Amino acid sequence: MKKTVTPPPPIVQQKPISKKRLLLFKGMALLFPFVLLAVIEGLLRLFGYGHDLRLFVEDPKQKGFLVMNQYTSEKYFSETENATIGNFEPFQKQKAYGTFRIFVLGESTTIGYPYMHNGSFHRWLQYRLIHTFPNKEFEIINLALTAVNTYTVADFAKQLTDYKPDAVLVYTGHNEYYGALGIGSTSGLAHNPTLLRLLIKLREYRLVQLLSNTINGIRKVVSGQKIDLRENLMKRMAADQQITYGSATYQAGIDQFKTNLNDLCRQLSEQHIPVFISNLVSNEKDLKPFISSPGNGATSAQAQYQLANQAYAKGNFSDAKKEYVRAKELDMLRFRAPETMNQLIQEAATSYPGVTLVDTKRTFETHSPHGILGQETLLEHVHPNLFGYALLSDAFYEALKKSRLLPDDRAHELSFAELRQRMPITAVDSLKGVYEMMILKEGWPFNVPMPPEEKRPKTEEEQLAGAMVVKQIAWPDAMNRLVSYYLTQKNLAKALQVTEAQLLEYPYNTALYDQAAKLSLTLNESENAITYLKKAFRLENSFERAQPLFITLLKLDRPEEAQIYLQYASAHNTTQFSLNELQSFVGQLVAIKSQYNKDTTNVNLSNQLAAGYLKFANAAAANKYVEKSLRIDSHNAMALQLKKQIQAIQH
Repeated sequence: MKKTVTPPPPIVQQKPISKKRLLLFKGMALLFPFVLLAVIEGLLRLFGYGHDLRLFVEDPKQKGFLVMNQYTSEKYFSETENATIGNFEPFQKQKAYGTFRIFVLGESTTIGYPYMHNGSFHRWLQYRLIHTFPNKEFEIINLALTAVNTYTVADFAKQLTDYKPDAVLVYTGHNEYYGALGIGSTSGLAHNPTLLRLLIKLREYRLVQLLSNTINGIRKVVSGQKIDLRENLMKRMAADQQITYGSATYQAGIDQFKTNLNDLCRQLSEQHIPVFISNLVSNEKDLKPFISSPGNGATSAQAQYQLANQAYAKGNFSDAKKEYVRAKELDMLRFRAPETMNQLIQEAATSYPGVTLVDTKRTFETHSPHGILGQETLLEHVHPNLFGYALLSDAFYEALKKSRLLPDDRAHELSFAELRQRMPITAVDSLKGVYEMMILKEGWPFNVPMPPEEKRPKTEEEQLAGAMVVKQIAWPDAMNRLVSYYLTQKNLAKALQVTEAQLLEYPYNTALYDQAAKLSLTLNESENAITYLKKAFRLENSFERAQPLFITLLKLDRPEEAQIYLQYASAHNTTQFSLNELQSFVGQLVAIKSQYNKDTTNVNLSNQLAAGYLKFANAAAANKYVEKSLRIDSHNAMALQLKKQIQAIQH
């Protein structure tokens, strides 16, 4: 049988891949890793790994408000255990018309360490602006963090444009060597600002956070080293503790500061945002150098410090100043900014439009014996005491005034002396700062023994301050307990002080404004009451706020202002008493006063105003106009009759 042979299949010649398809395949191959990374990033976000590191997030307590993100500092710290948390000062997502919005950038001094809260310079400034311009709305948002430097400050600055700041206040420079990503810090990765900025940006991604955490975890397991959180942050951050004056590392810190400072100023200047940048102050006289080079030569910080002390003792204060500064410059543990940084700040202020130098150093020198900075204004190396923080706020206030960004009407302006007298720094805040400083100085690099505890019963203020330091009680709870204590003791002035302190912390809490106004009226502090009542009314209109407003304004002979709130109260009257007669009276009063202001020598008009006020038993306002009448005509029968009626009411 013949075998059948199956012929092989015909060879099909494949068409060559087109160039377009080849490019497509290559493109897909190139894109695949990025797609994979994007998928992993998306999954990490979906399952909640890592943190959102944006500067601002929605305020969970107030709809329509933003606050500083508590995790944002993790972008700058290689060891997230060292990452610090700033203030949570809410501001409106949609900036209200007429509001003057200020952002504050900086480090631990800027946040107000060791007092925090109302010890910080921005709160001194806030209080002064509120009372100097009671009809103006101010938002001051402090974005400072402890243990950061200009990498953080410059990165924050570039994120502010969308939030419409009217001014940005900056105080930074002391942490350039040992702050996060600093040249001499534990998280200093390189001396290349470009690479560090790229790293800061990449840390926003959850995948980078995962890789970083994994690498750090492996490193700690291999090395067996863990961060000792019992050590203070100064010690944990300082890796290179001996940076010689003029060395490559020293210069790298200067260069880093210059690059970041100019980047900050350029970006804000190009956006036409006014910048107020302060020069730096540090303790010259009352802090010996931390680490000195060996020997007693010209490069020894300790030797220069001894020369300074000798010159000071002999009364050669000019020489002493130079030697103290020289000793500070030679100190190898660089927790105090070199003088070169102040020169760079001055150069930046003259190089960029809209950037203003705030000469804080000159302000401090003016208030220091012989112009030498020491314990009169500073607590240790760089942090001011309460007087120092007041001076720092005054330097910024005066700079804002000169810029003409603030309103021209300063009829209610608080002088610096009045500010110091009225600023609501509670005894608890002050004591808490004292205790914090004792704890800091007990550790490295100060190593000052803790003073022995006094054997006596502690006051309420001491107990609360101590509990705050050891984190047994939070500041809001401490203030609530303190105000209750003062009310129980019938100490209304102290109760008002605490309430005002709470208002600076919670500027949108209408109940606190109501309480402050009520206490102010009880203490016969009418102007204070009006300020708080107006603020509360602007936040939340109500008859209960309008009523004491128009009554108090009439008592102070301000019928034009009273009329506004009287009209509202009449339209929203929740009582059974008609306000029609009072409205008619105030309308007449406004008309008469308008005529009187054009002719203040008109005795008839003056008497009419006095009679009008007497009709509603306002003896103080009536007497004001009667006295004016009698100064013009001491025998005026109408004025004399009105005087008798006033005396009858007063007695």
